[in-house]
Amino acid sequence: MKKISLLGATGSIGTQTLDIIESNPEKFTLVSFSAGKNIDRVREITATHQPQLVSVIRREDAQTLQAEFPAVKFVFGEEGLVEVAAHANADVLVNSVIGSVGLKPTLEAIRVGITIAIANKETLVAAGDIVMAEARKYGVPLLPVDSEHSALFQALNGENPKRVSRLILTASGGSFRNLSRAELAGVTVEQALAHPNWSMGNKLTIDSATMMNKGLEVIEAHHLFNMPYDQIDCLLHKESIIHSMVEFQDTSVMAQLGSPDMRVPIQYALTYPDRMPMQNAKPLRLEDIGKLHFEKMDFDRFKALALAYAAGREGGTMPTAMNAANEVAVELFMKGQIPFVQIEEMIERAMDAHQTIVAPNLEAILETDSRTRQLVYDLVK
Repeated sequence: MKKISLLGATGSIGTQTLDIIESNPEKFTLVSFSAGKNIDRVREITATHQPQLVSVIRREDAQTLQAEFPAVKFVFGEEGLVEVAAHANADVLVNSVIGSVGLKPTLEAIRVGITIAIANKETLVAAGDIVMAEARKYGVPLLPVDSEHSALFQALNGENPKRVSRLILTASGGSFRNLSRAELAGVTVEQALAHPNWSMGNKLTIDSATMMNKGLEVIEAHHLFNMPYDQIDCLLHKESIIHSMVEFQDTSVMAQLGSPDMRVPIQYALTYPDRMPMQNAKPLRLEDIGKLHFEKMDFDRFKALALAYAAGREGGTMPTAMNAANEVAVELFMKGQIPFVQIEEMIERAMDAHQTIVAPNLEAILETDSRTRQLVYDLVK
C-alpha cells in the first residue's frame, strides 16, 4: 500500500486525487494533507481518511480542528506545508497547490527521499534548475501529473532520449480560442472560467485562456525532460484527445490519447511503473469522435505563450519573474481590478523591468518572486 501526502487537497487536482484514493482503499492511504480556508471540507476529508497530519492556512483554524480531532496533528502556514510535504511516513507527495508556494515543500520532500507527483508547475518554472539538481542529488523521481507531461513521459518510456527530435505539447486554446485579440476587450471573469474541455481550478483556467498555462508547461517540459526550447513545440488541438506527442529522429511520432479526465494522469503517477483499472472512467472511442483537428500556434494571438518562451530561453531568474507577474496579474483580473488583456501587459512590463540573475540560488529566486509581485501591485496603483 502506498502512503500519500497531498498538498492542495480541496483544489481540483486534490479532489480528484482523493477520489482515486477513496476508490482504491487497498492500494492507497492518505497520511497527510494541506488545504486552504475551506474548513468544512477539511473536516470531511479528515473524518473520512483519518490522516496523521493536516495543515491549514490560519492558526485559529488549526486550533479549532485540533480540538475536534485530537488524534490528528494540525499545523498551519508555510511551515505546515513543509511538514506535510516531508511527512516521514509518506511514500509519494502529490503537490497540487497553485503557485510558487509549492517550491519550498517540494524541496524538503526531495531532501527526505519522497517521490514527487508534480502537478504544481510553478515550482519548476520558478526554480527548475534548483529542483531538478536536488532531485538528481537525492535520487528522487519527479513524476508528472499534468496531462501533457504525463503523455510525454509515457511516450518516452523505453526510448533513447538522444533520438528525440521534438516534444509537441497540445493545447485546447482555452475559453477564448475562437476570439481574435480585438474581441478579447471586455471579456469577463465568468467567461474566462468557462473552459470548453477540462474541469480545473480558477487560476489554471485563466492561464489556459491566456495560453500562459501552455507557456508554463513548455518551461516545465524543458526541465523534466532536459530538452532545449527549440525542440519543444505547441500545437492547437481543440478536442484535447491527444494529450501530447514525441517526434523521433526517424520521423516516427508517439502520441498518448485519452478522454479529458485528469484522474488518469494522476492515477498513473500514483501507480507508476504499474497501471490499474480506472474507476468510473469513460473509455476513448475514436469512432464516436470521428475527427481530430490541429492548428499551428499563433504567437501573435497568444502573446503570453511567446513571453513564456522568451523567459525560458533567457533562463536564470527571468522565468521566476514572469511567473510571479502572471500570478499577481491573474489575481488582479479575477478581482476585477484589471481587464483580461492587461494580464499580458503586466507580465511583459515586469519582464522588461527585471535584471536577470544567470545562476541564482534559492534566496535569489525567492527575492525575485517577492520583488516582482510588489512591482505588479505597484503598477496597478
